[in-house]
Amino acid sequence: MTRRCAGLATLAGAAVFGACALLPPGAWAAAPAATAGLPWWAWPLLLFGVSFLIGIIAVAAGIGGGVLFVPIVGSLFPFHLDFIRGAGLMLALCGALSAGPRLLRQGLAELRVVIPLSLAGSAASMAGAHMGLLLPTHMLHASLGIIVLVIAIVMWASREGDTAPRDPPDALAVAFGMGGLYRDPASGSEVPWQARHVAAGVATFAVIGFVGGMFGLGAGWANVPALNLLMGLPLKLALGTSTLSISAINTSAAWVYLNQGALLPIMHVPAILGVIAGARVGVRLLKVLSAESARWLVIGVLFIAGARALLQGLTS
Repeated sequence: MTRRCAGLATLAGAAVFGACALLPPGAWAAAPAATAGLPWWAWPLLLFGVSFLIGIIAVAAGIGGGVLFVPIVGSLFPFHLDFIRGAGLMLALCGALSAGPRLLRQGLAELRVVIPLSLAGSAASMAGAHMGLLLPTHMLHASLGIIVLVIAIVMWASREGDTAPRDPPDALAVAFGMGGLYRDPASGSEVPWQARHVAAGVATFAVIGFVGGMFGLGAGWANVPALNLLMGLPLKLALGTSTLSISAINTSAAWVYLNQGALLPIMHVPAILGVIAGARVGVRLLKVLSAESARWLVIGVLFIAGARALLQGLTS
């Protein structure tokens, strides 16, 4: 019964997203009658509800909420895209900051890997945030749609493994001390690991930071494959290290939006509260929902949101 209820709740959330996303691009933001007929306090309540569903799906699929929040809210709500991108950064940042200390204490994140990668990602995210604030809104909508569709294709094509390839480490990995013995808290097994391709990893994180800063996307969708498949970290260690790096990278980009006045409390507060509340439900759903089902759910939502954002950018 619990599994059936969880599945029905997930399908209901997907149906809501799909129905809203298939509306014409101007059905929400460009319809004067619909916008004028709602009081000002109705939009924060609607944003809380949408963010609640995003929190459930994001946790169940193990991705950051920003990659779902920005394209969905950007196409369904009459908020300027600059405020939405700032909110997307804050969503991912709040989750990462709350989880970071516990990840370090439990040995699920590696600070020696985070520091060099986050330095490159932070500098690039600030450049991306400045670039995003200079571009026209219709160009950002179209570019965001393309990026989200690419993310969906990458998630569809990628298969992350529990064990990383055993290639020899490079000189930078040895110099930075990126290696050790990882102990899995769940199984108690100990896995020796050694990072590799550090220079390529730094360059990859710079690209991820630039894209995340420009569009306000959480970077978990790209950090984890880069750490696990490219740099050779065990999957669970890559998950924790990715979350810790987001707290540093997103902070730099968030300051740019804050300095430019693109952080709106009446929008950010219900969004953050909704994602936090949805995440608590998502944790319970994760126990009864298979990882493959959650993965396909997110891929479907990303395809719909990306296509809608691209259509909105091309028709505006």
